[in-house]
Amino acid sequence: MAKAATVTYQKKNYRLLFMVLPFMLLVFLFGYVPIFGWVYSVYDYIPGVSLFDCDFMGLEYFRLIFKDANILRTLKNTMIFAVLGICLTPLPVIFAILLNEVRSGLVRRFVQTFTTLPNFISWVIIFSLAFALFSTDGILTALPVKLGFAKEAKSILSSRESVYWFQSFLGQWKSLGWSSIIYLAAIAGIDQELYEAARVDGAGYLRCALHITLPAMLETYVVLFILNVGNFLNTGYEQFMLFKNSITAPNIEVLDLYVYRIGLETMDYSYGVAISIIKSFVSILLVVTANLVAKKLRGSTVI
Repeated sequence: MAKAATVTYQKKNYRLLFMVLPFMLLVFLFGYVPIFGWVYSVYDYIPGVSLFDCDFMGLEYFRLIFKDANILRTLKNTMIFAVLGICLTPLPVIFAILLNEVRSGLVRRFVQTFTTLPNFISWVIIFSLAFALFSTDGILTALPVKLGFAKEAKSILSSRESVYWFQSFLGQWKSLGWSSIIYLAAIAGIDQELYEAARVDGAGYLRCALHITLPAMLETYVVLFILNVGNFLNTGYEQFMLFKNSITAPNIEVLDLYVYRIGLETMDYSYGVAISIIKSFVSILLVVTANLVAKKLRGSTVI
C-alpha cells in the first residue's frame, strides 16, 4: 500500500516536472545561452568577419572602461534614476493599502484596472502623449500662457533641470498599478480574524493598516526591494532613448542607453559587451550585499 502511494507520488512529481520543462528551456535559451556572447569582449570583433579571424584584445576593452569619461557621466545618471526609483518603492505599498480599504468592489476593480493599463502601453505611445501635453506647443504647456500666468511656454521635454524628476514620474505612473498587484495578493493572504480582533479592541482603519497590514507585507517588500537593488544599474533604455534630445542628452543618457548606442549605433560590439559584463557582475554583487544586509536585519536570507 505504501509502495503504491510512493509510486503515485513520484508519477505526480514527474508530471509536474514535465510541465515546467518548456519554461526552464526558455529561461536557458534566453537567459544563459547569450552568455556565450561574452567572448566578443576579448576580441576586436568586426561584423561579417569570423570571430577567430579577429584580433585578440584580451582585457583591453575592460581597461578602456576606466578611461572613458562618458562612463562616469552615464553612471551618474543611472545612479540618480535608480536611487529615485528605490526611494519611490513604498508608493505601490501605500497604493495597495489604500485600494484595499475601498469598500465598493466595482470602484476597486475600476481603479485597479485603470492604474494597471499604463504598464501595457508602449513607451512610444507614452512619448507621443507627453509630447502632446508638455512640448512647447503642448496643451498643458501653452495653457498658462493663454491664461496670462506666463509670458512664454517652456517645454518640460527640453528642460535639462526637469529630466530626473519628470522621467521618474513617468516611470512611476506607468508601473504603479502593476507593481501594487503583488502587494494586493499579500494583503489577501492576511488572516481576516486579525482585523476582526483589532476592530473589537477599538482599532480603526489606520491602526489596522499600521499594525497588521504593513507588518504582513514587510516580507514581500524586502524580497522586491532586494530585487530592485539587483537591478540598480538596469534602468532600461527605451524610455530614455525616446525622450533624449540635444538639450537633455547629458542628463538623460543612462548606462543601458550608452551601451545601446556604442553597440548598435557605432557598431563597437566588443566594447559594448565589455560594459555589459561589468554591469552584470556589479548587479550580482549588489544582490548578494543586499541579501546579507537583510540577513543581518531580519535574521534570515531571502535568496
